[in-house]
Amino acid sequence: MSLGGVYDHENLRYDHHQRGYDERFDAGKKEGEPRCSKLSASGLIYRHYGKEVISQFYPNLSDVQLDLAYSKMYDSFMETIDAIDTGVEMIPNVVKAAYKDRTGLASRVSRLNPRWNEKDCGGKTPDPDKRFAKASEMCGEDFLSMLAHTVESDIPAKEFVEKALMQRMDVDASGEIIAFESGGLPWRTHLYTLEKDHNVNPLVKFVLYTDQGGMWRVQAVTVEGTLFENRLSLPEEWRGVRDDDLTSISGITGCKFCHAAGFIGGNETYEGALEMAKVALTRK
Repeated sequence: MSLGGVYDHENLRYDHHQRGYDERFDAGKKEGEPRCSKLSASGLIYRHYGKEVISQFYPNLSDVQLDLAYSKMYDSFMETIDAIDTGVEMIPNVVKAAYKDRTGLASRVSRLNPRWNEKDCGGKTPDPDKRFAKASEMCGEDFLSMLAHTVESDIPAKEFVEKALMQRMDVDASGEIIAFESGGLPWRTHLYTLEKDHNVNPLVKFVLYTDQGGMWRVQAVTVEGTLFENRLSLPEEWRGVRDDDLTSISGITGCKFCHAAGFIGGNETYEGALEMAKVALTRK
């Protein structure tokens, strides 16, 4: 496949640098919510061959599951590649980012390029073709790792999140707390989507689940599109306090901890974790 200064699928040309180009990935986005980035050459190839690739590794997916995997893989993997390649800022309108992340795939691929002053033991510049092959292998491994998580963990979790959302009134009359029968399942993106699909109002503020040690956790739901801004945090006076001190301050039996940032806490029992969430709801 060649780029050739044009996007022409019939002739296997997937360039994205030409004037007037504005191809974007539409799957998985609702009308009126355009993608932040144009498709890079990688994104164009994914647009046309992504479903075929996914089906090669997971041939038993239903059409609905395949569509979901296709859109989720773009959201979680390909869109970042497109945005970096086409020059889209991750956080627009910010004068200076608080920190830089150079651990992502693009940064790791970049570090495989021969350095400007790099020589091997014989004084020669490393072979860029060998480095390219290594980078290609790394990208493939990352893609398949994300695909496995998406198909084997993320997609199966959706029905559990939907069940918890539909049963939220059984947990608390406010409808702002949901509980999972087991912990560890990826719930966040499903929750945002399902709240919209079911016109949920008010939105869920806290999620209850167990950790690997059997402790019940109460976790705040973040504002969609953010990593650390909560819809509602645990009370300020609880934050950074543990065990008996937290039980004393909160008046709730069995408290184990509350994170200093107020996004998560723990209790010995489901009833205790639920009470922590219910008290937090009164601090709006």
